[in-house]
Amino acid sequence: MYATIAFVKNPTATLGWVFAVVTKDDVMRYLDLPSTSMREVLHLITRVAPLSTTVFINGPSGSGKEFVARAIHLLSTREEGPFIALNCGAVPRDLIEGELFGSEKGAYTGSVKTRAGLIEMAAGGTLFLDEIGDMPHDMQVKLLRVLEERVYTRLGGSQPLKADVRIVCATHRNLQDLIDDRQFREDLFYRINVFPIMLDGLDRRRADIPRLVELIAERFKDQGIGPMPVFTAEAVKTLQGAEWPGNVRQLRNTLERAGVLYGGDTVDGERMQQLVGPRKNIDRDEEAHALWDAVGDLGLLADAALPDLGLGAPVSAVLMGDEADPAGSSLAADPRMVLKAASEFNLKDHLAEIEIAFIKAALAEAGNSVSSAARILGYQRTTLIERMRKFSVQREDA
Repeated sequence: MYATIAFVKNPTATLGWVFAVVTKDDVMRYLDLPSTSMREVLHLITRVAPLSTTVFINGPSGSGKEFVARAIHLLSTREEGPFIALNCGAVPRDLIEGELFGSEKGAYTGSVKTRAGLIEMAAGGTLFLDEIGDMPHDMQVKLLRVLEERVYTRLGGSQPLKADVRIVCATHRNLQDLIDDRQFREDLFYRINVFPIMLDGLDRRRADIPRLVELIAERFKDQGIGPMPVFTAEAVKTLQGAEWPGNVRQLRNTLERAGVLYGGDTVDGERMQQLVGPRKNIDRDEEAHALWDAVGDLGLLADAALPDLGLGAPVSAVLMGDEADPAGSSLAADPRMVLKAASEFNLKDHLAEIEIAFIKAALAEAGNSVSSAARILGYQRTTLIERMRKFSVQREDA
């Protein structure tokens, strides 16, 4: 099933971020972190939770958006009802309507009975739509109707049903950028952005790390992962100085790894540094040449497949650093070549042209197989389909 379903009265309900939360006291304790930004988040949650207002949570992956959504539910008048979460990016676009709205008997091949959707299952409670930026465009129109009229219709049905549910939305993406790219409806954005809550990444909340270490270690003991190590002050300081692109989720994984390796022992600064990994200075020139070498090996740099950059040399030669640059630096390593060569330059359009060229080249290399092309490009299949749709790239164009 694509939805994660949790009823708050079930003591085994999982949080999906750091720990299970079953009481209001737990919520307040876990939200009471020392950073200024989290204190502001706690203030906003306590203000909006008792109301029926739609909430929009924005923040990087792993920062705790689902936790905030659950906190809003538990502090609301709907706490006795279900909390149901759906990751909009995890459901195939042809299934998401039936997943949300349910379906009538005979609505599609194999539909032998009426099936309730998540809106119906969440009646009296909260529906959390995670990664709403990945919701298909045609579904955005139907969600807008739910938010504005509080009614919906099952797939294959004609009878309007009441949507007795509070909706909380979240994404790690910049919806304004998606609106500019015509991937997200502006009217839907204004409808869900009634009460925005912005979550900072852990790199901007380093003051929270010592308290998070305590809470996560505590929870691990309850989950049978312990005994946890004793973390020295130097170990915690090392955590505060580390990079956390995966945010709280990454911190949790690091602490769990520490528990597996050093359970019951002491973890000092040196051990913790080994766990978080040393910082490495990346040689950008070396990285760029390695990238283009690898792409060249895949046969994707045919000049016919790539846009003309107006540099006076075949694009593959410029990208590989073989021509047009006496110093031998590649375009990837020194973009000044492009800026000097072009009297008018638009980075967004230029990157779009390059992406289109690589998509077409990958499709050609893969014999028009979208799945194989996605693997070549390092995309998920659904992501490549969305990018092809955005740029109006057809398989036969390859």
